[in-house]
Amino acid sequence: MRPETSLSNRDMLWRIAQKEISLFFASPVSYLFLGSFLAVTLFMFFWGEAFFARNIADVRPLFNSMPLLLIFLASSLTMRLWSEERRSGTLEHVLTQSAPLWQFVLGKFIGCSLLLLLALLLTLPLPFTVAMLGELDWGPVWAGYLATLLLGMLYLAIGLYASARSDNPIVALLVSVLLCGVFYLVGSSIIAGLFGQHISQWLSLLSTSGRFEAISRGMLDARDLLYFVSLTLVFLTLNTLALERGRWSEQPSQASKRWQWAASLIIVNALALNLWLGQLSALRFDSTAGQQFTLSPASKQQLAQLQEPLLLRGYFSSKTHPLLAPLVPQLSDLLREYEIAGKGRVKLELVDPLSSAEAEKQANQEFGIEPVPFQVADRYQSSIVSSYFNVLVQYGSEYKVLGFRDLIEVKTGGEADINVQLRNPELDITRTIRAVLQGYQAGGELFTAVDKPLSFTAYISDSSKLPPQLQQFATEINDVLDRLAAKAGDKLSRQTLDPDANGGELAQQLANDYGISPLVTGLLDPNPFYFHLLLGDGEQLLQIPLDDFSADSFERNFSAAVKRFASGYRKTVALVAPAANPYGGGVSFNQLQQYLGDELNVKTEDLTDGTVASDADIVLLAAPEKLDDKALFAVDQFLMQGGTVLLASSPYSGDFSGRSLKLKTVESGLADWLAHHGISQQKTLVLDQQSAALPLPVTRDLGGFRVQEVRMLDYPYFIDVRQNGLNTEHPASASLQQLTLNWASPLSIDSDKNRGRKVTELIHSSNRSWLSDSSDVLPPLNQYGELSFTPEGEQQSYLLGAVVEGEFSSYFVGKDSPLLAAANEATANEETEPTLNLSSVLTRSPASARLIVLSSNDFISDTALHLSGAASGVQNIAALQLVANTLDWALDDAALTSIRARGQFNRTLLPMDEGRQQFWEYLNYGLALLLLAGFILAQRSIQKRRQLAWLRQLAQ
Repeated sequence: MRPETSLSNRDMLWRIAQKEISLFFASPVSYLFLGSFLAVTLFMFFWGEAFFARNIADVRPLFNSMPLLLIFLASSLTMRLWSEERRSGTLEHVLTQSAPLWQFVLGKFIGCSLLLLLALLLTLPLPFTVAMLGELDWGPVWAGYLATLLLGMLYLAIGLYASARSDNPIVALLVSVLLCGVFYLVGSSIIAGLFGQHISQWLSLLSTSGRFEAISRGMLDARDLLYFVSLTLVFLTLNTLALERGRWSEQPSQASKRWQWAASLIIVNALALNLWLGQLSALRFDSTAGQQFTLSPASKQQLAQLQEPLLLRGYFSSKTHPLLAPLVPQLSDLLREYEIAGKGRVKLELVDPLSSAEAEKQANQEFGIEPVPFQVADRYQSSIVSSYFNVLVQYGSEYKVLGFRDLIEVKTGGEADINVQLRNPELDITRTIRAVLQGYQAGGELFTAVDKPLSFTAYISDSSKLPPQLQQFATEINDVLDRLAAKAGDKLSRQTLDPDANGGELAQQLANDYGISPLVTGLLDPNPFYFHLLLGDGEQLLQIPLDDFSADSFERNFSAAVKRFASGYRKTVALVAPAANPYGGGVSFNQLQQYLGDELNVKTEDLTDGTVASDADIVLLAAPEKLDDKALFAVDQFLMQGGTVLLASSPYSGDFSGRSLKLKTVESGLADWLAHHGISQQKTLVLDQQSAALPLPVTRDLGGFRVQEVRMLDYPYFIDVRQNGLNTEHPASASLQQLTLNWASPLSIDSDKNRGRKVTELIHSSNRSWLSDSSDVLPPLNQYGELSFTPEGEQQSYLLGAVVEGEFSSYFVGKDSPLLAAANEATANEETEPTLNLSSVLTRSPASARLIVLSSNDFISDTALHLSGAASGVQNIAALQLVANTLDWALDDAALTSIRARGQFNRTLLPMDEGRQQFWEYLNYGLALLLLAGFILAQRSIQKRRQLAWLRQLAQ
């Protein structure tokens, strides 16, 4: 056996680490450490953080308590390592060895780190369990484990240093806890709230909690990694220096001075490297799915459209509410990302208005930004703090302001459990940038944002065939076009063609290609004529509507048509929904309008006149009821013009009026129209065992006492659609992880009628679904307060949403226009003055037409959205995201869809009752105990083998 001094550094380190590990497991310390770590971690995960009540498929609860837990566990693990050797006198033996002391320090550190790594490995069943219960993003999981390991290693280094400075383990424990606690608390809201924003940011750079949180959420920043590594190296150096002093005599030798200089250089260089690297923000890796914390290509593309400097100004007060304070650096970092991506086109300013009277005056008077009063209270006093939390986006003379209500979301789990976080700041800021850019362009020339040259074609019969009013109107059209063409330059060409010329060859072509037929002024008018105005760019063709035959109305409609070809203007959604009931009840869509209104113009559309507004880019029918022929004609002709119709409808709807749950039948008036296009909705409801929860009052009998409580019970009529039921290739549904459809009916697509069209199936229920035509939708409860739904008939997957694209034929082919019939009837009854009434039926649509059907009346209603958020305490906006994504896709605007998918959408767990929740919880407890017991048995087996090998060696 070779002497100890001849061992290599690596062998020496490994022998010391093995010795420490053997000593750990020779005493109850290691088992107490592992058992305590697992017990506290599992308890905090399932109970302290209420994992199942959160209903989010992530492991953030596993890491939330780690910074505080590791302080005590790391300190208790290291408190005896040097102090016990100093007290027992064995430290002198170490100091007299020829091997350098840094090897002993590093060996003990490696041994402790391996034990910490083992403790983390024993928690691996938790993320695998979550992955089986929902769609888990593994990037933040591995990042969280890395952050925990780095933080634990730092605390171990601090604990070793504290143990080397004392011969009393209790003193070493207290000193270690104090030092670790200082690093943990220095950047917390408790300490940072005592100082201004600038000092608070510097304190956060020294804190372990902020750095740990940044890594654990999935953002691997080189500055954070260097922080942990450099501080660990600093305390290991201090540990070695404290031991080296024991070798020195009263008069320090030259070697001791060299050690002091070396230790000082290591510490100074570590700090300097942190300060230098702290200025760099590009050395980062986003490990989250979809890179949620990195500025998206869509946002960068939006910035690339800037022609003038864009101003981003953050108004943040140094004194603010403690729940808002941690969000300020996050939002500031994101604004800096915009500045970097702007490549000189974005100017960023961070201002504290309370520190500058001039800045506050400008914010108040010029931009209408006022401070918001917040109540701040502690155990001794309460006060009101008026603070700013706003972002100004200004482009030229256009500006918009985002307040804290626009940027944050509040999740409540109880009166004392409030979680405040940024909602989706990139989406909020990017669409605000788009809004001010659109506003700026709208104030300029009409054709500025048109990318391709437009061609205007007027198909007008000879003036002798036109009514006198249209003859004058044709002249006015030419005057308007002359003026607009002078401004458009080469972006607008125009021509006028007579379809009746040359034997009507052009008229036949118009009928075949576009479904355009002659106009008439009445049902019995023997003199048909053409007066159709079309605008196109070579790919899309729009028909300009005819309103009151005036120059102003034509210019307005022409401008609206041009904006539909432009890329910078705000698009308009025509929302058709039932009128609000002034006495309560009914279906309302206020949250839908508010959500879509952030990026689109949402206008309530009245179809009773038989037309859709000329500025509408898309028609959204939400729970339509009893549409008459004129309303149906308006929808049909909008589709025939190449437009997109989005329909959310079903034969049934839930009714909560009268403090009870009932099912009512809904007649939309669209059944025959849909059937004409090869789409039918069965008059049944889909029930699914994979379902969302419904809050219901449940009465239980507890020893003669009847107790009523509200419980979340799985309700099969609330279909919980997961990723396997969503089309992951279509932009409308690709970004969704989960969707709840309420009281949905199955769709069927007639392949014969849709031959030549593209049919995309968007949404399916699970294969554990069945149908029911019962009107009794009250959940049947047994005596234990549990649901007792029994599947009926064959269980299979059902289609609940589809997209049909291509050429459609009009429902009114071969029929008289309802508009002419109504006008003639009113004239015959002398209800109105005789006017010029024009109407024709477009019999065929271009290939750009789209019909989207989502088979539920209620899933985007205010009531359904409220119920979906009752379980988790935060609103589930997946249904709104589906509609918004669909509109973005239909409007050829995939940018906001991609950003919205990167938002803080929470991946929810699979629905389960309380019994299944307890099963998964107890399973993890059992797995942890099994792994721990297996490791203990393996360790004891290894020790016995070593003892036998040592006895054999002695016998030889």
